[in-house]
Amino acid sequence: QVTLVESGGGLVQAGGSLRLSCAASGIGFSVYNMAWYRQAPGKQRELVAAITSGGSTNYADSGQGRFTIARDNAKNTVILQMNNLKPEDTGVYYCYAKHRSFQWNHWGQGTQVIVSS
Repeated sequence: QVTLVESGGGLVQAGGSLRLSCAASGIGFSVYNMAWYRQAPGKQRELVAAITSGGSTNYADSGQGRFTIARDNAKNTVILQMNNLKPEDTGVYYCYAKHRSFQWNHWGQGTQVIVSS
């Protein structure tokens, strides 16, 4: 059974930092591309950051320079370090895994991030 379990969300003041973690099990983690998505209240889910199985990264413009995505294949974990948080970063953050070759993809249950002004 595939599970992606997010942790690290919470309430933080603007300018603060949070570190989100996603622990994967039931998949061959090293051959999956991983990503973090965010869904703000009343809005569609959007990509925040992604990292390929080979370690290449890309970021949404909103997080460029503030967020860092990284993976640890030995621990089957992907993290999202978020610095200088803004109220508009508020939302539920979801971990997403997609096999690099096949149309196998999985979502976590999400972790809530609230940034107060």
